[in-house]
Amino acid sequence: MAARSYTSTSSLLLVFAIVIMVTLSNVAEGYNRLRPQDCKPRCTYRCSATSHKKPCMLYCLKCCAKCLCVPPGTYGNKQTCPCYNVWKTKEGRPKCP
Repeated sequence: MAARSYTSTSSLLLVFAIVIMVTLSNVAEGYNRLRPQDCKPRCTYRCSATSHKKPCMLYCLKCCAKCLCVPPGTYGNKQTCPCYNVWKTKEGRPKCP
């Protein structure tokens, strides 16, 4: 009877651990997701270091509206927003700044 209790306790702990892992992965996945009204301030910062602010803002806002994500910083870090990183122009260059 003691072996059965140990097995059920182990199973319960395993299920609990899996639920915690799934919850944490969903939190990490949603970390960069923005609401549409959050796009403008994020894009303003993202485009602050470029000399081409108008086109940068145009494409950043389009990308943010589609992906609900803007990479941190003023350049690079696109791997933090998979959709933002994958969207390309007809020529195959990155669409999002």
